[in-house]
Amino acid sequence: MKILVTGVGGQLGYDVCRVLTARNIEHKGVDIADFDITDGKAARDYITAYHPDAVIHCSAWTAVDRAEDELERVRAVNTEGPRNIAAACKELGAKMLYISTDYVFPGTGERFYEPEDPTGPLGAYGETKLGGEKAVQELLEKYFIVRISWVFGKNGNNFVGTMLRLAETKREINVVCDQIGSPTYTADLAPLLCDMIVTDKYGVYHATNEGVCSWAEFAQEIFRLAGKDVRVHPVPTSEYPTRAVRPLNSRMSKDKLEKMGFARLPDWHDALARYFHELEGADRN
Repeated sequence: MKILVTGVGGQLGYDVCRVLTARNIEHKGVDIADFDITDGKAARDYITAYHPDAVIHCSAWTAVDRAEDELERVRAVNTEGPRNIAAACKELGAKMLYISTDYVFPGTGERFYEPEDPTGPLGAYGETKLGGEKAVQELLEKYFIVRISWVFGKNGNNFVGTMLRLAETKREINVVCDQIGSPTYTADLAPLLCDMIVTDKYGVYHATNEGVCSWAEFAQEIFRLAGKDVRVHPVPTSEYPTRAVRPLNSRMSKDKLEKMGFARLPDWHDALARYFHELEGADRN
């Protein structure tokens, strides 16, 4: 099997390529320097020339607040980009795995969203990622859509890194306490995606680490593991305004993973502890 992975310069694409290498699966990791996914001809030419059996599409516009002011650029990356890749996959008869987000949901209530639940994004980021989902579904039958949330990994910017930077200069910090979801460690997610792509168990999935928390609780655990004496003040979203509206409820059911024969990811506390070990290892090297 031959797999093309987009977004190799980001957290998830990097870890997907690491897993494929470890499994001796032929693959190529690409990024914007290789081809522009928003350019339909460039995407088609590159993908058809490589002629993969599958594409794992990890690249995306993820700057949620900036998305509100740059809708056309965001739509080009998050909706038209996946459409261009899906069109090339259709031509080749290749599978496609598209990474989506909890932001496709309105984030109301406290129940866990199922993959088939009605969507209702609150802003530009969620709207354009949902547009990408629809484009993939319109063009392909052999697709996986995997919605994830609160991502952290070694090769990129994330909430953990932000908290650790703030801990260098602050002894107290305000963090929202009424947005509830599940962190997702890319080193745990990547093996699952690589398990999926070699199957024909197509459809829409949710995949995060197990357990839920608020951002404030996530921050407290980060500081505890890092040995940082920083006091977290939990505050409601109403006291922490941002350009883009965030979903309050990002709980997503992973029951379908088990139903389809895939393993759930470990608990987020365990994942975060292993991430710190990974960071420590990187610092030593």
